[in-house]
Amino acid sequence: MISDSAVAALKSQLRSARVYTPDCEGYPNTLQRWSDTGSKAAQGIVVMPTEAEDVRAALLWAPEHQIDLAVKGGGHSVAGTSSSDGGLVIDLSLMNSVSVDPAAKTVTVGGGATWKEVDEAAAAHGLAAVGGTVNHTGVGGLTLGGGYGWLSGQYGLTIDNLLSATVVLATGQVVTASATENADLFWGLRGAGYNFGVVTSFTFRAHEQPNPVYAGLLAFPPDQVEAVIEQLNRTLEHPDPRSGAICIFAQPPGAPVPMVNVIVFYNGTQAQGEKRFAGLLALNPVVNTTATIPYSQVNALQNPMATYGGRKSFKGVFFHPPLAPSFARSMLDDLTARLQAEPDLAASALLLEFYDMRAICAVPREATAFASRSWTQNGLINLRWTDARKDGEHRAWARERQARWKAELDARVQEGVPQYINYAEPGDSVVDNIYGENLGRLQELKAKYDPHNVFHKMHPIRV
Repeated sequence: MISDSAVAALKSQLRSARVYTPDCEGYPNTLQRWSDTGSKAAQGIVVMPTEAEDVRAALLWAPEHQIDLAVKGGGHSVAGTSSSDGGLVIDLSLMNSVSVDPAAKTVTVGGGATWKEVDEAAAAHGLAAVGGTVNHTGVGGLTLGGGYGWLSGQYGLTIDNLLSATVVLATGQVVTASATENADLFWGLRGAGYNFGVVTSFTFRAHEQPNPVYAGLLAFPPDQVEAVIEQLNRTLEHPDPRSGAICIFAQPPGAPVPMVNVIVFYNGTQAQGEKRFAGLLALNPVVNTTATIPYSQVNALQNPMATYGGRKSFKGVFFHPPLAPSFARSMLDDLTARLQAEPDLAASALLLEFYDMRAICAVPREATAFASRSWTQNGLINLRWTDARKDGEHRAWARERQARWKAELDARVQEGVPQYINYAEPGDSVVDNIYGENLGRLQELKAKYDPHNVFHKMHPIRV
């Protein structure tokens, strides 16, 4: 329990931040997260700063009073890394400004902004930034872990488009990290950025995006899974940086079993998109929502499958294409059997990504801290349920399937490719090597910038 005197001391050091304690109206709302498994109801304190100086004050206050610290951006951690058991949460949601410089083609974004805010602000100037594929995701979390998105085929990862960041260090110092200032910190932020400070703003390179894009959902019955995977494999055999796809095994509301859903994307005209995905369209999907839409709307296509609430667990997998259609069938069958046995898991999904990786792999692996830069494609077991008593059982099933699938899929993956950090839950054994060959250099950075491990929630680097 945080003492009244400690709270009073904190408030006296803040300038414009909102402070929520358990006796405040609205306090329960500050504890809510995208996943109910990410929320913690312990009696603590929440600070919502509007400027870096208040972030600094809160950062210095927590260790002085030996209080646990968490930082919340978009609040999408399913493991609770943006929450604290009775400690301090620095909630950046009020620091959500987005400023576009059309001449320089840059976007400067507050640490608490979401990708929806970025997409819409950039679109007003005919620009786009490389962001995630769910637009209510926070900019900070996605960026600091790497960041794949629909534009990655053309422009690389989100971190490959990061020009600079403003960071409040554990010492309270406010610094700029870029290729020319604190370059070592800038290197570490791009792929292991949860470990070094609170990023209060990001400046990204933006790209011209004056035209609408071809995108939408194609849905197929489960007996077509092999044919769908064959067609998706062909898109990678003949890569096009303007295209991408995510195959999602998920059970639509009212459906008896999971369907094979594919979100397709082509940064071009409808005719170009239909030509690109002609093989899939020839399979006669039972649902086809494809159309030309503004790019700013593309990152909302997954939102119906990524709603707030419910208990969630992420388990990442990856595969080296081509993905064997027969193995995709076994993955779908495993998921279907589990959902049939546990109806509370009906909103769960298995995602398999199909992106052109050439721009991502053109960046040398040692150029950033991002360790999983390779030709492998990412997948995600995304379980969702409501009964808290089943937490351990459902996570254990996901962990067992993750290990089993990885044993098969990793047979074709080059040795040493670490798990994508944003698709990994802290504590899982498969994340032991999450920083790969960059671990040694990251340990040196951790010792320099956060020797007392103030930032320890999300895949902390052990010094």
